[in-house]
Amino acid sequence: MLLRVFCPGRLLLLLPLLLLPLLLLLPARSVMAQNAGDTTSVACPPPRVPRLCVELDARQAVDPAAGPLTFRWDMGDGTRLTGPTVAHCYAERRRYTVRLDVVDEASGEVRPAEKLLDVDFTQQIVVNFRAADTVRVGQPVAFDALDSQLPACENMVVIWDFRDGATSTGPRAEHRFRRPGTYAVRMALRANGPGACPDSHCVSRTVVVLP
Repeated sequence: MLLRVFCPGRLLLLLPLLLLPLLLLLPARSVMAQNAGDTTSVACPPPRVPRLCVELDARQAVDPAAGPLTFRWDMGDGTRLTGPTVAHCYAERRRYTVRLDVVDEASGEVRPAEKLLDVDFTQQIVVNFRAADTVRVGQPVAFDALDSQLPACENMVVIWDFRDGATSTGPRAEHRFRRPGTYAVRMALRANGPGACPDSHCVSRTVVVLP
């Protein structure tokens, strides 16, 4: 079925009705720019680096009639903690197995591996890069996004916008600023896959360039 649109003084337009919802749902310009991996027309917040920390609580898994118990936690990185509740921060972004041993204080009986918990930091989205905060005009500046990751995505590309008209790609980049000033350097990740992968994950850091 066709919809007739009459425009005085203009040609008759014929648009299929099925196309109208698609036209109405076209994304706004800023969204289209973000989906294209553009770093110039979208807001780029500071880097997002999730903390490598956990808080564990074994109190809900204990029978109140069991009597006094001691909880021994092996956090999977060589750290051992004691208590019904523990908190710990890891040094590396990887996967850990946390082991909980429970000791019956009355009998001295040890129940090893009462709980085994999987703590996986490798599936976190990390959008971050490193660079010097202050440099001189003409000095080579290294930019490094090696710890950034989009775990559920494929074919990730790193896009740099140095905010002085120059751009680059790749997990590492080097740039020389030709004029003094303050530059909010932007880094965007682009990838293919489900969910948020088609969007541009963009962050920025300020680099001060001295004469």
